[in-house]
Amino acid sequence: MKINLTKATIIKRYKRFLADITLADGSDCTIHVANTGAMSGCAVPNDTVWFSTSDNAKRKYPFSWELTQTQEDHFICVNTLRANQLAEQAILNGTISELQGFKTLKREVKYGDENSKIDFHLTDKSGQETFIEVKSVTLLAEDQGYFPDAVTLRGQKHLRELMVMAENGHRAVLLFAVLHSGIKDVKPAAHIDAKYAELLHEASQRGVEIIAYKATFQKEKHNFTITLANKVPVTF
Repeated sequence: MKINLTKATIIKRYKRFLADITLADGSDCTIHVANTGAMSGCAVPNDTVWFSTSDNAKRKYPFSWELTQTQEDHFICVNTLRANQLAEQAILNGTISELQGFKTLKREVKYGDENSKIDFHLTDKSGQETFIEVKSVTLLAEDQGYFPDAVTLRGQKHLRELMVMAENGHRAVLLFAVLHSGIKDVKPAAHIDAKYAELLHEASQRGVEIIAYKATFQKEKHNFTITLANKVPVTF
């Protein structure tokens, strides 16, 4: 994925979907934040923000926060909408070896008993179905990557749905898209959401495949290339 971004400095994030930044000319403005999570460690005042600009004249806030560049020089993709785009790219280009050999790929397919939508639904030539849920990982604490960064009832629901799919004979896959350059592996954040950690361990025992791929960030002036490239461990 290639995107052109503009550099600024974070002042604060607030009301979940808004943040104030200081532009290169010293002026302040408000940008949109496409992230419903806590963004712990991703919105530290005075860190560098890289934002995209929409050409939609109807948007109240034309700027969207895409990346944080921390004072430790880590890059973090905070726009959670990018996780599915990067995952689809990695599936289609063959990077994610576990998700190859499919005939069809569909997005946002309704499934399950709890009114859910799966991020990706694959079928192969034999009719085997694969249900893939994608989660964005951006929390780094004491050199350890964690998910989630806040209690997630929605995430708990998705794990229950995946377990049912596995029990019904389908492939069920949870894909962690690691969008923080400093994260080396992923653990369930039991200290944040004990129930999610419990369900994740249960899912791993009941046939749900849990994998993680980490993004690389290549910067050339204001152009960034972001790619899910490397598999990293998931530990319990």
